[in-house]
Amino acid sequence: QVQLLESGGGLVQAGDSLRLSCAASGRTFSNYAMGWFRQAPGKEREFVTAISFYGGITYYSDSVKGRFTFSRDNAKNTVYLQMNSLKPEDTAVYYCAARPAGRSWKRPEEYDYWGQGTQVTVSS
Repeated sequence: QVQLLESGGGLVQAGDSLRLSCAASGRTFSNYAMGWFRQAPGKEREFVTAISFYGGITYYSDSVKGRFTFSRDNAKNTVYLQMNSLKPEDTAVYYCAARPAGRSWKRPEEYDYWGQGTQVTVSS
């Protein structure tokens, strides 16, 4: 089992920045690739970004590429999502998730463990 706890959400204005954190506990953190997903009211959960076991490879959705940066610190069992130039359409609950090797990085059903989510609201 892997337990995930997100933090860092909040209410900001368009153009501002936020950094989300996700702390993991349980099994060996570096055995899992990590992802961030988000879900806005009335919409399906969508992929935001993913990172490989040691952080050497990252993937981003087109909607956040160039604005968001995903990183991980395996010594601290924590991943970080730096979000810059936030837009109102980034408003959603953000979830961090963990998956073992060999699975799709983009599909939420491929992730085994999920945090409870943290709300990000961007006002215009």
